[in-house]
This record gives sequence, C-alpha cells and structure tokens, in this order.
Amino acid sequence: RAQLARAEASANAARLAARRSSELVKSRVISVQDDENAQAAWKQAEADVGAARAALDAANVTLGYARITAPIGGQIGKSTVTQGALVSAGQAEALATINQLDPIYIDVSQSSAELLQLRRDLAAGRLQGASELPVDIVLEDGSTYAHKGTLEFSEVSVDPGTGSYALRVRVDNPEQMLMPGMFVRAVLGSAVRQDALLVPMQGIARDPRGNASAMVVDGEGKVALRQVTVSRAIGDKWLVEDGLKAGDKVIVEGLQKIGPGMPVQATEKGAEAASPAAPPAPAAKQ
Repeated sequence: RAQLARAEASANAARLAARRSSELVKSRVISVQDDENAQAAWKQAEADVGAARAALDAANVTLGYARITAPIGGQIGKSTVTQGALVSAGQAEALATINQLDPIYIDVSQSSAELLQLRRDLAAGRLQGASELPVDIVLEDGSTYAHKGTLEFSEVSVDPGTGSYALRVRVDNPEQMLMPGMFVRAVLGSAVRQDALLVPMQGIARDPRGNASAMVVDGEGKVALRQVTVSRAIGDKWLVEDGLKAGDKVIVEGLQKIGPGMPVQATEKGAEAASPAAPPAPAAKQ
C-alpha cells in the first residue's frame, strides 16, 4: 500500500510539472526537448501507479490464501497442524477433516442374488417398480430414526469380492443424531407386489427337508395340509409365493392338537387369515 501511495504522489507531481511545461514551451521559456521530457516523465509515473496497484492486488490474493474457507458445512475434527506451521497446497496430510452432518449420506449394500431375483420378478410382471420410496433408518438401539431418507443412486456394478452392490441414501439430520461411522440398518423398497400374501410365521411349519407347509381350514370345515413356497420374511410374517390363495384360513394356534382331515371349528384371529398384502392390508414391499 505504501508503494502505491508513493507512486500516486510521484504521478501527481509529474502531472503538475508536465502541465507547467506545456505553458512554458508556448512562451519559449523552455525548449521543446524539456517539455517532451516532462510529458514522458508524467506517463512513466502513471505506469508506475498501475504497476503498484497490480502488485497490491496480487498481495491481497496471496493474503487471502492464508485464510482457508471450508467448501461445506459440518463438524470439524482435531487439527493435524499447529498455528505457525508451514503448509503447502500439495501436501499429503490434510489440515483437518470436516464431516457433513446435515444432510448425511448412508452407504448400504444389497446382495446381487436379491438384485437378480428382483429384476426377474419385474420382468415377469409379478412386481411393479416404485420410485421415490422412503427409506426407514433403524438405529443401533432398534429405534426408528424420526427422519426418513431417500435413495440417491445405486451402483452400476457388483463388487466381485463381496457379491453385493452399493446404494447411497440421503437423510436429513438436523439434530445431528447420526454420526459418521455409526452402524444403522436401512429399510427400503425397490418394488411393490400388489397381490402378495403374508402369512403369520407361526402358521408355517417345515419338515426335516426344509419344505414349508401350512394347515388350513377347507370348505367342509376340516383341516387340510398345503405345501407352500415362501420367499422371505417381512416383519413377523412370511411372504408366500405359491400354495395359498387370498381368503384361505390358515391355522396359527393349536397346531399340536390337530391333523389333516380333522373337523375343526375355526375362529378368525384379526387378519391372520391369508389375505392379499394390498388394501385393506398394506402392500408387501420387496
């Protein structure tokens, strides 16, 4: 700044001298050569002002590098350097680590086998794709986080080492309850099965070979054994792929006292009978 002020003062003096020289040369008090020298000195002084101003601007830019502004908002950890230490733009060690907490991103994985089955069901028309489904976040203590997440993207390739592909979920975190490194579970749906059947787990039995079956009440009020195919658990119910139809009465209590062909007097227990997972019951999500 001092150099700029000095250059401006010199330029002002040169300007006044050049103005006087212009008047004196008209009266032939001074020679034309002296006037030309005065005019040249003025122009040189103006150039010095420009150079000093450019140097000041460059110094301000350099000074701005001394203050590092974080490109994101979040929580900063401990610093790896102390005040006065020499740092450079290309150094390998970061000055500090900033974690963005709101929103926060959660990376989850899904097996390639589940992806393959999902795409087969979609191609066969058994499932309908669902977009912008909310993602429920289950915390380490088993409670559900108050804010739902949204699926940002899914990886386009499968990791050959783990046989899974990555999903990224974006979650609003205004209370900063979620922290980097925490273990959570993400419950999300990628498609909707409109005519799915959900059967209580206690109504499904398996033989020594692992084959699933269910006891139902037939049209004559007698017990009938049905071989069923179940695919996965949804809450406390099994998703039944085959062997039952909507309206079948599945026996869920007293199974030790009955057998196929025995007459029974069934009492429905809420919505325990096999029914579609569509309204009035919610649709099953896979």
